Amino acid sequence: MNVLVVDDEEVIRDVLGSLLRREGHRVREASTAAAALTAADEEPFDVVLLDLMLPDRPGMEVLRELKKRDPAAVVVVVTAYSSIESAIAAMREGAFHYIPKPFQNEEVILTVRKGGEQRLLAEENRRLRAELSQRRGLDRIVGKSVPMQRVFELVRMAAPSKSTILIEGESGTGKELVAKAIHQLSPRSGAAFVTVNSGSMPADLLESNLFGHVRGAFTGAIANKKGLFEVADGGTLFFDEIGTISLETQAKLLRVIQEREFMRLGGTENQKADVRILAATNVDLKSLVSSGRFREDLYYRLCVIRIGLPPLRERKEDLPMLAEHFLRFYASENGKGLKGIDPDAMKALFQHQWPGNVRELENAIERSVVLSSGTSITVDLLPESVFAPDETTASFSIPPEGLSYREAVENFERRLVVSAMKRAGGVQKKAADLLKTRPTTLHEIIKRLGLSTREPAAVPADPVDDSTVAAGK
Repeated sequence: MNVLVVDDEEVIRDVLGSLLRREGHRVREASTAAAALTAADEEPFDVVLLDLMLPDRPGMEVLRELKKRDPAAVVVVVTAYSSIESAIAAMREGAFHYIPKPFQNEEVILTVRKGGEQRLLAEENRRLRAELSQRRGLDRIVGKSVPMQRVFELVRMAAPSKSTILIEGESGTGKELVAKAIHQLSPRSGAAFVTVNSGSMPADLLESNLFGHVRGAFTGAIANKKGLFEVADGGTLFFDEIGTISLETQAKLLRVIQEREFMRLGGTENQKADVRILAATNVDLKSLVSSGRFREDLYYRLCVIRIGLPPLRERKEDLPMLAEHFLRFYASENGKGLKGIDPDAMKALFQHQWPGNVRELENAIERSVVLSSGTSITVDLLPESVFAPDETTASFSIPPEGLSYREAVENFERRLVVSAMKRAGGVQKKAADLLKTRPTTLHEIIKRLGLSTREPAAVPADPVDDSTVAAGK
């Protein structure tokens, strides 16, 4: 374990340090309250042995500060000033145990061991509580469209198996939610679900995080460290954006999948890994295989079962359900009495193509809820991005099923007016100047479109490029 010894007497620190190191613990020493709190900021400790009499601050203050920073901190008070009063006071402040000086070595060893066990138990309870709050399986995924029903069916069929699963979909489609649902519906639901953010760290750091390392494996490796494969033992390891990992790491990952074992960095012994692997990607892995950036053998190992998530634009019938779901959540979180979404606002949501998918919709609804002061979300509360042309469809095209000319023109007119009003801070005369029309004409347009005419302070003031408004883009 990682133990911090805090005492102003060098001989006491030496005795306790030597004793605990012989037991296999890593020990850091501090002679003052300031040094102890600095050490606690720099790294976590499983157990702290704390003297109550320190030269710069009373040890009781250090105890309070440590418990304030980490309520689960295990602090054992060790002091020559033993009395029933100080013992009771220390326990009231959250001390785990109280050892008087002179101490018995066995008592120290046993107390540290029990303190470490309590720390591990507290961490496990915290992890389980966090997991229980997420254990809602498919209930967290909103959708009744045919494409989503196919996804649900695949998840239910594949979850109980041991097979690796590849989840494909654009950014923001909910790949991690699907991975969590698979875990929760599997026999491994009682064990850990661990996410690996593959694209957020360099290759050497990723390998250290995945496989762990032994002491001395590299500069700064001052102790053995478990990797995520060991942390997820018996559970599920989810690789988010698997296509970003290096070819060297891909080779090691392939070996783990095939052999069910791995080796820590700098180690000489194989470690067993009972882990189910799920992977997600927002790019076409087959194209990466063709270009030599992804191993073909790993691809087929991962893609035993493939689940493809549809983009939001291909399941627009789910949009009202999703929007209402986010509305209820963020209204409750922000203490707003919102009842629904205005029809014009809902029409604008339908006409947007949502390149950021469900995540973009969630952000739009959260923003609208926060800025609202009425009982419903109106069109002028929606972010400018909802009305701006998508970069991927800058050149206008008519969909295969056709569209309503009147609605398309009205939607463009609405976008233009809302953009101008926001740019003008809600002042109609300024907006009319931007649109090079009369204020009375703009007022009639606003009335016809059913837009809000609230005071400037209530109108979200997003920056809009003047050239965009003037050009009517």
